[in-house]
Amino acid sequence: LTGKEALTHFPSLGSSAGSGHAKQCELLQLSRRQKRLCRREPGLADTLRDAVRLGILECQFQFRSERWNCSLEGRPSLLKRGFKETAFLYAVSSAALTHSLARACSAGRMERCTCDDSPGLENRKAWQWGVCGDNLKYSTKFLKKFLGQKRIGKDLRAKVDIHNTNVGIKVVKNGLKTTCKCHGVSGSCAVRTCWKQLSPFHEIGRLLKLRYDDAVKVFSTSNDAVGHSELAGPHRHGHSPKQPALPRPTDLVYVEDSPSFCRPSKYSLGTAGRTCSREGNCDSMCCGRGYNTQSRLVTFSCHCQVQWCCYVECQQCMQEEVVYSCKQ
Repeated sequence: LTGKEALTHFPSLGSSAGSGHAKQCELLQLSRRQKRLCRREPGLADTLRDAVRLGILECQFQFRSERWNCSLEGRPSLLKRGFKETAFLYAVSSAALTHSLARACSAGRMERCTCDDSPGLENRKAWQWGVCGDNLKYSTKFLKKFLGQKRIGKDLRAKVDIHNTNVGIKVVKNGLKTTCKCHGVSGSCAVRTCWKQLSPFHEIGRLLKLRYDDAVKVFSTSNDAVGHSELAGPHRHGHSPKQPALPRPTDLVYVEDSPSFCRPSKYSLGTAGRTCSREGNCDSMCCGRGYNTQSRLVTFSCHCQVQWCCYVECQQCMQEEVVYSCKQ
């Protein structure tokens, strides 16, 4: 989230009541300028922590069946390289921060922002009906200030990191929808209140995973027309073969091919011992080493019935379950 380590695992900060906001900011792995901004924004430290947790959990969910499963091990080494996985980390971390900031505003957890106040919507009246628009406008404006503007020049990696960071922000923006609610007698729409609402973060994570699957390998090329270098990718159908194609604003981009992630390395723990699906991904995840088969008994609730008045009574059943795991 600092632009250096896209998903640094922040330490447990404890309760806000037990420690001051400024102290929480000092515990975060931020630059000196970011810590200064954090101290000025009561509620930001908790929001940053929530954003990191949100990004990590979503990344691990989206890659749960892949060779690289977004584990915390090996991440510092991974972030120094220009792999597809690095591109996803930058995108999902900026998306999580954008999403968390907007939601924190609408939930009243930030002192300097509140509900969305987009023109043309009745957001200021919405609170009367118990709703509050997600403040993406404040979130993106603050995020731009928080991340800062880098002087990147011809630095290819810096261009790539900024591009992928912006992809995460754009995916959140594209998922912003106008939600309306009618109020009136017998369901009539005598009064109609509308507000802005973000997509669930699982949906944003799913879209970023699709961008990862179609990520574009890029290089730096000089653009004489504008007088600076820019990112360029492989030729696309319909483009001049003499002119490289520019990546689209929604493309995740990378500069070097990823390792296999099959064996333990400085980037991951490998896939030995990982559970897999025999009909699905065992052959790929286990990298041709084969897999072990193990049977185990699992207990689950069954034959559940609702009892008068207010509880559910279940029996405990057992069944055999077969688990597949990659060999060493």
